[in-house]
Amino acid sequence: MMFSSMIQRLGVAAVDAGSLATPPLTEPVGTSEVVLAPHHWWAGFILYLPLISLILCGVCAAMKVKTKLPAWITAGCLLGSFVFSLLLYFDYGGSPELIPILSWINLSDAGGNFSGFAANFTFYIDSLSLLWIMFVTGLGTLITIYASEYMETDLGKGYTRFFAGVSVFLFAMVALVLADNLLMLYLGWEGVGFASYWLIGYYYQRPAAVAAAKKAFIMNRIGDLGLALAIYLIWTTFGTIQYDELMDVIRSGSWKEAYDGWAVDCIPWFLMLAAFGKSAQIPLYVWLPDAMEGPTPVSALIHAATMVTAGIYLVARTYEFFLLSPESLHVVAWIGGLTALLAATIGLAQYDIKRIMAYSTVSQLGFMFLGLGVLSTYGAAYHVFTHAFFKAVLFLTCGAIMHGFAGQLDLRKLSGLIRIPGWRITSIAMLIGCLALAGFPFTSGYFSKDAILAEAFITQGPGFEALGWIAIFTAFLTAYYTFRVWFRVCAGKVEYEPGDEHHGDDDHGHHGGGFHPHAPRFAMNFVMAVIAIGALLAAVPYFMDTKADEALAGGWVADMVHDSTAQGGLPGLDRHGQSLGQAVEHAHGDHAHPTMFGMDVHKAMYVVSGVVGGVGLLLAAWLHLFRRQDADRLKAFLHRHWWLGWLPRAMERKWYVDEIYHALVRAPLWIASHLMYAFDRFLIDGLLVDGIARIPRMVAKWFQPLHNGIVQSYAVTMAGGVALIALLMILFLQFWEIGGGG
Repeated sequence: MMFSSMIQRLGVAAVDAGSLATPPLTEPVGTSEVVLAPHHWWAGFILYLPLISLILCGVCAAMKVKTKLPAWITAGCLLGSFVFSLLLYFDYGGSPELIPILSWINLSDAGGNFSGFAANFTFYIDSLSLLWIMFVTGLGTLITIYASEYMETDLGKGYTRFFAGVSVFLFAMVALVLADNLLMLYLGWEGVGFASYWLIGYYYQRPAAVAAAKKAFIMNRIGDLGLALAIYLIWTTFGTIQYDELMDVIRSGSWKEAYDGWAVDCIPWFLMLAAFGKSAQIPLYVWLPDAMEGPTPVSALIHAATMVTAGIYLVARTYEFFLLSPESLHVVAWIGGLTALLAATIGLAQYDIKRIMAYSTVSQLGFMFLGLGVLSTYGAAYHVFTHAFFKAVLFLTCGAIMHGFAGQLDLRKLSGLIRIPGWRITSIAMLIGCLALAGFPFTSGYFSKDAILAEAFITQGPGFEALGWIAIFTAFLTAYYTFRVWFRVCAGKVEYEPGDEHHGDDDHGHHGGGFHPHAPRFAMNFVMAVIAIGALLAAVPYFMDTKADEALAGGWVADMVHDSTAQGGLPGLDRHGQSLGQAVEHAHGDHAHPTMFGMDVHKAMYVVSGVVGGVGLLLAAWLHLFRRQDADRLKAFLHRHWWLGWLPRAMERKWYVDEIYHALVRAPLWIASHLMYAFDRFLIDGLLVDGIARIPRMVAKWFQPLHNGIVQSYAVTMAGGVALIALLMILFLQFWEIGGGG
């Protein structure tokens, strides 16, 4: 389909290809025709309903509502968005669709040098956006229901403000996922950044929460700059920012003749910077663990279903740009693998269970980027899908514990929850989440993580095999630190201490001098149970037959990726060890069927990852359930020897990354700002501006006594002046005579 006819069907001004700096393409070729679908106008309610929720929350705030009405309004609107998402999925015909919502930006210059610019509120519906929007709205609804009970202590205070922030968050995420152009995606991108600042800093009375919100906002601005530059280069190079047109250009065989240049090479690197900022990868990951200062439902939203997956979505959506630059994919793979390892080592030594889960999120995001880098977009997308469920339930169970134990999150001060009445659902839900996160055999995390690990050994790239072993070692660490939490908190004998939020005889149940934790009620238990079941069922899509290719590994999720712009990175080998796809051969070269231990890599990886995860689980059981004293002895042994003690200290201090940032970035900027302030105040203002202004004032003060209005003073001044003139004349005559002038 020609660009001009496609744009005319949308009612958008056609791009004048002849005005571009590079020669136009004559036959743009796409893999599938994009269909205009105005009959799906009702899909706009996926976007409208969170906005309606925001407006109604504003009305509740104006009317000073002190009930749970804002929570139920928000949950109802998000449930509506989820229902419309499901209807859109079941009504999807298999070809990408454009659903016009409203006209936004439409600029053209007939006959001029400006080629035109179009960016409207239009939904781009393909299998990738449908996959994302279903779990975003579905989990967003469940987390909102959970928050209705969790946030009830703030009724009449910040309750309405919290749910208004959730509405903004989901509105922005819908815009990001369903956008048909990069500018609308950028609007959603900035929106989730703003909403995260709003919600992370919800407890604005706490300095730590304010600092965490500012840290998240500033770190994300670095990545946002990369996205802005990428969008600018894409438009100036290709003349459009709409996905369908861009994919037609890139997938055509003559794209290099028309658009080759330095800008094309820079685009994936800027997109990579944007993704690393939003999805918390080295070196821009430090904001995500500090985001724990927000309420726990916010942590579940940010870390599981919405914001942090935006970077993965961006790379998958624009994957064709990365295939044009294999070097960028190599960097994506290595940054992802190293981030996974670094965050896992930090998680080993933390004691705050929410912070451990936060570093786990950073680590799992690293696995997803590793999958993207080794050409397994299916593995990355599937791990996003499974991670959304098991990480959401882990954060929500941590929140239930924090809520019931007066803010206590230290795993050294909690034990035996599964034996306490009312805490069995929480403990079992956390166990299911831990099993999936650890990649226990036949759980959802087991299949999604293995799809990434195997591809690291299959795909040709610089040191990818070593990267695969790093990922396997990281999987071992993940299993260990995950069950370190569960065995310490949920198993063993019953022991607990209240947190800092415990103040005497409060609603946490202080009776007769003893603290009695209050268990979660129906709303929280219901949501934790539903999401835990979802974490179990997330393994089912792996076994579902695909429509695209029966021999293709990956099931339903692989099929969803195959029908999207991320199809260039499908699994390199299927279950039967068949050859790599065309995109892999183009990017990394053809190679033989790799094996591991004499077996097909995918089959061998099931065994390797299962064994590695099992060993990590057993080690955690030994040190943190059966022989907890051995863990204390091991720590004491390490600290007694200076050549070993640095390791646990470094991991506990998060490898001093924050201190390095402070020394290399924050402190120099602070010193430079104060020097510039001193330069401006004392030199520019003090000496130049104010100093010059003071000269007339000083001269005026010297001559002020001469103009005091007293006649006698004027007479004395005149006499003095005459005497001074006479003295000067006498001196002049003497110098004249000495010089021979006479």
